[in-house]
Amino acid sequence: MPTYCYETPDGKIIERFFHMGEAPQSVEVEEGVIANRSYRAERPNIPHAQGWPIECYASGVHPDQAQELRDHLKGRGVPTEVSRDGNPIYTNAQHRKRALKVRGLHDRKSFC
Repeated sequence: MPTYCYETPDGKIIERFFHMGEAPQSVEVEEGVIANRSYRAERPNIPHAQGWPIECYASGVHPDQAQELRDHLKGRGVPTEVSRDGNPIYTNAQHRKRALKVRGLHDRKSFC
């Protein structure tokens, strides 16, 4: 049986054995402690989401407007971390595309 890896909320990796194709996305490690499957731990030699997250300087705002941008994106259903310099931090390409669309921006060279 293959070994599957799960990560607890505190970052500890737990290994469990399941039949191929029967591994759940999360397991209860202890009473009330849920560990989610960690594909990164299962395949350590394959880079995960190469290049992400990114801090986007082009769609940034003045540092005084950072909280306003956070609130605006969260209110539109795209919660986004914003650096203290006012630059949004996108977790993946889809997140970036949605956040730019909410703000009425479009990256013509992103091919999305």
